[in-house]
Amino acid sequence: MNTALRHDDHPSADRSASRVNVFVLIDALGWEIIKDRPFLTAELPFRQPLQTVLGYSCGVIPTILTGRRPAQTGRWNLFYHDPKGSPFRWLRWFSFLPDRLLDNRYSRKVIKELGRRVLGMGPLFECGVSPRLLPQFNYVEKENIYAAGGIPGSDSIFDLLCNRNIPHRVYSYHHLSDAQILDRARDDIKSSNARFFFVYLSEVDHFLHKRRDDEDAVARKLAWYDHQLRELFAVTVERDPEATFTIISDHGMTPVSSHYDLVGKIDALGFKMPKQYMAVYDSTMARYWFRDEDTRQAILSELARTSCGRILDDEELDRLGILFSDRRYGEAIFLLDPGWLIAESNFNGSGWNPVGMHGYDPSDRHSHAIYLTNRQPETRMSSVVDIFPRMAAATTES
Repeated sequence: MNTALRHDDHPSADRSASRVNVFVLIDALGWEIIKDRPFLTAELPFRQPLQTVLGYSCGVIPTILTGRRPAQTGRWNLFYHDPKGSPFRWLRWFSFLPDRLLDNRYSRKVIKELGRRVLGMGPLFECGVSPRLLPQFNYVEKENIYAAGGIPGSDSIFDLLCNRNIPHRVYSYHHLSDAQILDRARDDIKSSNARFFFVYLSEVDHFLHKRRDDEDAVARKLAWYDHQLRELFAVTVERDPEATFTIISDHGMTPVSSHYDLVGKIDALGFKMPKQYMAVYDSTMARYWFRDEDTRQAILSELARTSCGRILDDEELDRLGILFSDRRYGEAIFLLDPGWLIAESNFNGSGWNPVGMHGYDPSDRHSHAIYLTNRQPETRMSSVVDIFPRMAAATTES
């Protein structure tokens, strides 16, 4: 069964009459990694870095798909403060349990499986917040963002394709592995009536988290993708010599050089969660909500003394497109400097020790995304926000 999302015209349609556009999104393949490598250099001569959006894929990819920054789409980090709408409210019934029973690797695994299989959180859901705090939080990525209607409140490229009745195919980890996706896309470009193909390859991200520091391994991995994508490019231009073929990414991958025990520093202040404050510790940033002013001032003072990061003020949050008036993603947001990692965060505990990470200041050169294409862009490209207009323009080409 073809598990890629299909939106085809009638089989008898003349496939030669419409321009073919292929957009390949490779998660975490940054400019610093490919700029000096022979990665589809001849096929895609127009190449440049793009500035990403601060944060992780859950914020960046919706921006790519809509052309709107996180403060406009409402999507930034995975967990946001929403006690009234939390799908985890039922965990309040277990709040009497001590942490050794409520918050351990077994309870988190149970919650993870419930989230994926029962609560509709999708195949990548992880229990990235302490179960004791989860009733205060909601999870942003409950819909499949790679389908029409997947980003409520914003029109994505997939809404545009459906509204304009453009036959298209979409491939993602929701259904297939990267190898399966590439096989299926090659077959579909050859045989289907679709003329817009969105191919999301997610596995480079996990690889670079583990092997960013191994140049030989990176070279071998990229060689495989280079070969596969050359074949995809070949079948594309065989079908339509005037086709547009573009490879993009959401962000890069920065080598990890140092760890900082931010959790330990804050815990040492002696305040209690959730009575006095709440915190979510992502890999490269910490987000806080406060119950009283004394706790706020003490934690902010500790953060201000930390030399390997900074508190983001409202002016910077606004400039970065992540200022939310309701503070759903944090009343205070602390960002580590590039290369630093929060030791034992909510996302890198249990022995996971990545050598590469993303989610740093977008000005970090290792964080830059890529834009590689066979046709020179007609408009200036500077950030991932600029990708959507190029995809949208493709829906008007014939």
